[in-house]
Amino acid sequence: MASEQSGSSSGGGGSSSGGGLELGQFLRARRTQTRPEQVGLTVGTGLRRTPGLRREELATLAGISIDYYVRLERGKETRPSPAVLDALARALRLDDTEHQHLRELAARAARYAPEPPPPPSRTVRPHLKLVLETLRPSPAYVISRSMDLLAWNPGGLALYAGLDDWPDTQRNLARYLFLHPTARTLFRDDWDELVRGCVARLRGLAGTAPDAPDLTHLVGELLLKSPDFARLWERYDVIGRKRIQKTFHHPQVGVLTLSSQSMHLDDTPGQRLGVYAAEPGTPDHDAMCLLDLTAPRPGGGTTGRRAGIR
Repeated sequence: MASEQSGSSSGGGGSSSGGGLELGQFLRARRTQTRPEQVGLTVGTGLRRTPGLRREELATLAGISIDYYVRLERGKETRPSPAVLDALARALRLDDTEHQHLRELAARAARYAPEPPPPPSRTVRPHLKLVLETLRPSPAYVISRSMDLLAWNPGGLALYAGLDDWPDTQRNLARYLFLHPTARTLFRDDWDELVRGCVARLRGLAGTAPDAPDLTHLVGELLLKSPDFARLWERYDVIGRKRIQKTFHHPQVGVLTLSSQSMHLDDTPGQRLGVYAAEPGTPDHDAMCLLDLTAPRPGGGTTGRRAGIR
């Protein structure tokens, strides 16, 4: 049986906390989405009122007591041992990403502090803005950890048709996917997959920093305004397939399929650089160049070869 002893000297049963509740929510979401037959259990002919595994079934599979598991799921046990975490991960068939997320949630539950951290800086360094300009005609942008658009080149903003209608402070790629009326048309081929990946990314971030204001404000808004977001948020997926190519049904330049690349930026508060590209000489590349040339200037008109970047 996996050890149920907590990491504290008292042996467990810490008081309920925000960190413990988040850990419990993740376990419950994974439990209710794991079918008995997936883990080798035989399902009888009677009606099962519980979606997925019952608590006692998961506790048995993990080799821990049902009482201890219930405390975990209710957020009342905040210091599970590494052995318990590993046993639960095996029982739930978690992949490496989900297993690591479980460990991070447990670590956070053990050190939970009620004071929210300050929001990360939105400042983009000047040399990164120069990088964006040199990447033209490839659309490129810098986003925050919560997907706020912080800086861009002409195509980087224009690619997301209609995003420039919103004020700078409202330009967020998650908000665009769920709330902008153009998003479903722009991504008509891939919208379902894109939003699942988007929510999984935010879930992963919020799980280890649930009180961070940049995340709580965005998630709260999307939960209130988008039933699709609320449904996916409830699933508590923390992994999502990231598409290497995306097809845009763009109202200005037509249909174009671009390869995408996203990378962490060193020495920044979670900022990422996103870049799209197409093979030179292809219709997709021609459409990408046209988008770059015709993107509106901040003050009106088109960009030419040099454009102001926020």
